[in-house]
Amino acid sequence: MTQRAQSGPGRRTLLGAAAVLGTAGLASAGTAAGPAHAAERGRGSYRDLPVPTVVGHRGASGYRPEHTLGSYQLALDMGAHIIEQDLVPTKDGHLVCRHENDITGTTDVAGHPEFASRRTTKKVDGVSLTGWFTEDFTLAELKTLRATERIPGNRQENTVYDGRWEVPTFEEVLRWADREGRRRGAPVWLYVETKHPSYFRSLGLGLEEPLARLLRRHGRHRAGSPLLLQSFEPGSMRRLAKLVATPRVVLLSGPTERPWDFVESGDPRTVADLVTPAGLKWIASFAQGIGPTLDLVIPKDAAGRLTEPTTLVTDAHARGLVLHPYTMRNENTFLPADFRRGTDPNAYGDVFGAFRAYFETGIDGIFSDNPDTALLAAADFGKR
Repeated sequence: MTQRAQSGPGRRTLLGAAAVLGTAGLASAGTAAGPAHAAERGRGSYRDLPVPTVVGHRGASGYRPEHTLGSYQLALDMGAHIIEQDLVPTKDGHLVCRHENDITGTTDVAGHPEFASRRTTKKVDGVSLTGWFTEDFTLAELKTLRATERIPGNRQENTVYDGRWEVPTFEEVLRWADREGRRRGAPVWLYVETKHPSYFRSLGLGLEEPLARLLRRHGRHRAGSPLLLQSFEPGSMRRLAKLVATPRVVLLSGPTERPWDFVESGDPRTVADLVTPAGLKWIASFAQGIGPTLDLVIPKDAAGRLTEPTTLVTDAHARGLVLHPYTMRNENTFLPADFRRGTDPNAYGDVFGAFRAYFETGIDGIFSDNPDTALLAAADFGKR
């Protein structure tokens, strides 16, 4: 794989600005740096993105409630190369941006007495959940709710923004991206995940067809469109491959787990099977990349410390696949044990050291809740 060498001076210019300006400076630089962004992000291919590519995980969710326009805007202003959206449907078939269809922990729905009777227990991908679910709300009803911080115990500061933003539809996000792209003079890249596609298809709320219609409507259905599709279900990417030419990524969780569409179809393969050379060759027949959990790149020992990297990066690159693993967060509780500092689980650890360890494996990018930190880490790595 030769992407690192190809990224060249333009990559260092953009990330070097991150290192010099910091978070506050990036907010203003992101607004004013249209030509620089155009040089880096307007070439029409995911392979021309800077390496390491920084993906704003659910926006800038380390600083704002996830999957809100506030979180997406901050990630863009910080300089994230791509901004992620997770998609689930409403009862009337609209695609909205939520990490899960269970909105108990990400909205103020529990404080709405008019929806008290909607609280229910469901089994989603084999897991029993009790709460409120998007598929039981029309879009009009969902729009009466407001987003809240998902993990307030870890990110108490983010709760100051509870109630500030509503749940966005994906179409609203596409309009936002189009608007920002025109203002900045370069396309805004999006990373779009279909959540629980088999489950929703069983309810008559298939995700892929309405998503493809929206992509075509906004001109993001081509191979060179500034958008990547992703799913933990390979079947969803195979279905979308028949509907649009937009590049596709297969997400991979723990090695003993099976994609839910495999469970339903009786396919015995696990993630461990999919990360073998044969499994990667199969993925490459319909997708352009993989999004593995970081533990598939560098496993941890029983104490939570990093061990030796696997051959996944080399094996995936040999089959032409890019790797965008997930997820880096700044807080100690989310870091490998060897990069935690102090005793407060919610304090920041040696996140730059952790980024360096992962970047040294040759990954092409990374998902991060803290895009500004990730950009600085990528700039440091590029100076070596």
